[in-house]
Amino acid sequence: MTGLTPEIVLRAYASGMFPMANDRRDPTLYWIDPDMRGVLPLESFHSPRRLRRTVRSDCFTVRVDTAFHDVMQACADPSADRDTTWINDQIIDLYGALHRSGNAHSVECWCGEELAGGLYGVSIGAAFFGESMFSRQTDASKVALVHLVARLRHGRYRLLDTQFVTKHLTTFGAVEISREEYHRRLADALVHESDFYSLSPELSGAEVLQSMTQTS
Repeated sequence: MTGLTPEIVLRAYASGMFPMANDRRDPTLYWIDPDMRGVLPLESFHSPRRLRRTVRSDCFTVRVDTAFHDVMQACADPSADRDTTWINDQIIDLYGALHRSGNAHSVECWCGEELAGGLYGVSIGAAFFGESMFSRQTDASKVALVHLVARLRHGRYRLLDTQFVTKHLTTFGAVEISREEYHRRLADALVHESDFYSLSPELSGAEVLQSMTQTS
């Protein structure tokens, strides 16, 4: 798949598809529209008690959109539990352009000046399409996910797409829905407005958790 532009990628997301490569070194991208789609219902998001303690401890400084490229690169790199990833150079370039246009965001966990973990995704209307996450320190990506969900709930988002459901995501309440149901929810989310930046970046972990209770 050649000749892709950020605008084409956004139109694909709005129609229910997303691009992937077979592995990090494969230059070819493929459109994916799975029969069953993973979503993480924002209203019933579950954060385990131990993770809530970690969030309240503020052991990480959580930032938004300060190191988008570094987050993508870390998600693309091999790790202890994966030899390769689906994020190739073309995806890194395309999503970097989406970030510069305000349609892609990162949530980052920092330990001092070290990027300890994070995630990134695409935002259109009131839908957020979670793409990938990584951890270099225990629970860093999970803390980023809690902060993301708080931000989406506060910003009036209606859909958090996880693409697929993993055992890891089921602990937070992720479920599979049919393609037809996904397209219905997507169509609803696309006609609503949201604000990714409505939640103050200065909030403590305890305040972030409290904001989720207030918007439930």
